[in-house]
Amino acid sequence: MSQDEALMERLKASLWFSIGKIVDEETARLNTTATPQFIGAMTEMAWAQIENVAQDLESFSRHAGRTTVTTDDVMLITRRNEALGEIMRDFVDREKAEKEVDKGAKAKVKRTAVKGRGK
Repeated sequence: MSQDEALMERLKASLWFSIGKIVDEETARLNTTATPQFIGAMTEMAWAQIENVAQDLESFSRHAGRTTVTTDDVMLITRRNEALGEIMRDFVDREKAEKEVDKGAKAKVKRTAVKGRGK
C-alpha cells in the first residue's frame, strides 16, 4: 500500500469514526438505534461528496490559473445552495473582520513601540 493509499484509509477511518459519534448522539437523543451498515453507508456517501467537492475546487482554481484553492472557489461550490452560501459568506465576512481587527491591533502596537524608541 502506497503512502497516499494509507493516508486515504486513515482519513476514511477518521470520517467513519466522526460520523459514528454523530449518529450515536442523535440516536440517543431520538431514543432509537442505527446499524453499523447505516454508519458505513453514511460514511461512503460523505466520502463521495468530499471527493466530488475536492475535484470541483481543483478545477475552479485551475480554471482561474491558480494552483491554490481560494475562498472564491469555495463560494462557487455553494452557488446552487443558497442557505449554504449564506452560511459561508457570513463565515468569510467574520474571518475578514477578525483579521482587520488583528491587523489594526498589531499596527497600534508597532506604532507604540516606535514612539517609545524615539523618546
